[in-house]
Amino acid sequence: QLQVVESGGGSVLAGGSLRLSCAASGYTHSTYSMGWFRQVPGKEREGVAAIDSVGSVKYADSVKGRCTVSLDNSKKTLYLQMNNLNPDDTAMYYCAVRLLADRTTLGFGLLIDNNYAFWGQGTQVTVSS
Repeated sequence: QLQVVESGGGSVLAGGSLRLSCAASGYTHSTYSMGWFRQVPGKEREGVAAIDSVGSVKYADSVKGRCTVSLDNSKKTLYLQMNNLNPDDTAMYYCAVRLLADRTTLGFGLLIDNNYAFWGQGTQVTVSS
């Protein structure tokens, strides 16, 4: 059974940094993508950053230049380094996994949440001014 577990959230002051981690297990697919999404109560979930198993990356405009997503394929672990955080980054952050049968669609729709079938429970990030 595929499992997704996030960690690394917390409370920081504006301008601070956090590193989120996401460990996925229970699958052997070599073609997949993993992404970070966030949601604030009352608002739609939005894609933050994602990467696929061949290294294609996609960032939301709101985090470009402040966040770096990386993937350790051997550990199936996803990371999100977030710098210069601001209160607008406050949200529950979710990690998601998308398994692909082949490379045909690899790299497409990385930040579309409906493309992801497996989700973690989320980790809270709170940024105060």
